[in-house]
Amino acid sequence: MKFKQDFFEQLQGFYSQVAPLPLSNPHWLGWSQDAAALIGVDKPDDHLLQQLSGNAQHPQACYYAQVYSGHQFGGYTPRLGDGRSIILGEAQGPTGSWDLALKGGGPTPYSRHGDGRAVMRSAVREFLVSEALASLHVPTTRALAVIGSDLPVWRESQETAAITVRLAKSHIRFGHFEYFCYSEKGAKDKLTQLVNFTLTQHYPHLSQDAAGYKAWFYEVVKASAKMIAHWQSVGFAHGVMNTDNMSILGDSFDFGPFAFLDTFKENFICNHSDPEGRYAFGEQPSVGLWNLQRLAQALTPLIPSDDLIAALNTYQSELVGHYLHLMRGKLGLSEFNFNSDKLTQAAKTEQDKQDLQLIGRFTGLLESEQLDYTNSLRQFAYLDPSSVHSRLRDDMRQRDNFDSWYQDYQFRVGALVELEAWQQARAVENPKYILRNYLAQEAIIAIEDEGDTSKLEQLHVLLQRPFDEQPEHEALAKRPPDWANGLIMSCSS
Repeated sequence: MKFKQDFFEQLQGFYSQVAPLPLSNPHWLGWSQDAAALIGVDKPDDHLLQQLSGNAQHPQACYYAQVYSGHQFGGYTPRLGDGRSIILGEAQGPTGSWDLALKGGGPTPYSRHGDGRAVMRSAVREFLVSEALASLHVPTTRALAVIGSDLPVWRESQETAAITVRLAKSHIRFGHFEYFCYSEKGAKDKLTQLVNFTLTQHYPHLSQDAAGYKAWFYEVVKASAKMIAHWQSVGFAHGVMNTDNMSILGDSFDFGPFAFLDTFKENFICNHSDPEGRYAFGEQPSVGLWNLQRLAQALTPLIPSDDLIAALNTYQSELVGHYLHLMRGKLGLSEFNFNSDKLTQAAKTEQDKQDLQLIGRFTGLLESEQLDYTNSLRQFAYLDPSSVHSRLRDDMRQRDNFDSWYQDYQFRVGALVELEAWQQARAVENPKYILRNYLAQEAIIAIEDEGDTSKLEQLHVLLQRPFDEQPEHEALAKRPPDWANGLIMSCSS
């Protein structure tokens, strides 16, 4: 594993150098070979284990923690930073450069009297969700490994410390720009330095001037809208959409009390620290815009307000466009009923409106019938739209409402030339397996009670192929058992 050395000196004052604290008795709990391939690592060995647990230093690593601020649950916190994450630097691999970070590596100058550690349950959950989202083609950071230990730490009770080894194309967050706008003297100079660094690293096609800054913000808006459209399409609730948890690249980032929907519910809340539902599943699109507005405010020293507003005004169309594209794929709706080259813009807009209504009526049925989101969408892989019979209908209690929707759906799909090909296309759009909270919890309990990682390994392998049938794991596609209904997590999760 090799690290780049040339970038570090470009951002003096944006970080503090800090060494990770060693973990006692470190051991591999989970390993992602797919993530390892991104940085050219062949396999986990003891030498790498010692480096990633803080017991030995990598000779090329920089070891630093970043400073930033952010809006947390709507209120501005002027100084946050990497309180429990230590970045080693940019690891070079076949796919380019990836920041490699130890989440749970020990205290930093930004820990705010915390111990800087992650507990095993939160480390395992972040490992699993990072790789699960990647397999679902959702923009996300990645997780190379999760490392356990016998080091005791206290949260609500005594637990053991662990580290998630995170890979990210960038650790730059919306909160970085907020911090250097509001908290530093010479804000414009610092902002300029940070934006130019961001462009150099991640947007090299853009010029480092007024025109480039404007174009860059448009791209940030688009990437953020695309990420949230993906979340809504797969039924993913992030749980803590603070601006310090928003990646400047539009990657899913910093996982805590996340959840995938079981029963479809627009106002689903996965975080018991959010009783008012600020970050409920159905609120994520509007929160994404709110967060972008906070970023825009921080960028006013560099980008004219009119340009920022114009970019923000593209957010809704970008999000709806991506969401429509994804949901059309899931439900098997052609992009348009007839030759789109000859379709007027007004006709395209009307088609989009009708399709959004059709999709909304379907999710409304799922909510009123209290049906499982993932399993219901998977039914489209077995559906024959020309038939009056549907497994979906069998799940409904109020079948008249479904019949009305289904008749409109059949008309929209139209006649199919190749039913089998159509069904196969739905199978690669609608996963059979997702990271249900209870499955992660079972894996965590097995580690806590018996030191048994087999459930974690099985779950990780399962979620690498979420669209495949995997008949030997059929039970893992079912809705949660009674004990797991309503299972929600805290911010320490």
